[in-house]
Amino acid sequence: MPEKDERMFAMLIYLVSIFFPVLGPLIIWLFKRDESDFVDYHGKEYFNFFLSFTVYSIISGILVILLIGFVLLPVVGILAFVFTIIALFKANNGVRYRIPLVFRMIK
Repeated sequence: MPEKDERMFAMLIYLVSIFFPVLGPLIIWLFKRDESDFVDYHGKEYFNFFLSFTVYSIISGILVILLIGFVLLPVVGILAFVFTIIALFKANNGVRYRIPLVFRMIK
């Protein structure tokens, strides 16, 4: 079980991402990744999640031309928010949560 501080910083990666999607989590991850494998794991998981859902959003935006994107864009947004909240609670509980639908580019 990760220490309380490690869990808090991993949770903060997700919490700060709600308001500052790139800069906030990046700062926490860069400062704490060498001190904690748990924070490093969640930092990588968050940025893989961010990149994946950015791609999903771009594809949905392009599919607006075919009228499918009007349905997909809100679904992608809702899923991103829900997965962020779930990951936030899992990190706080000390779990190495793998967010669904994410392709892992940062290992």
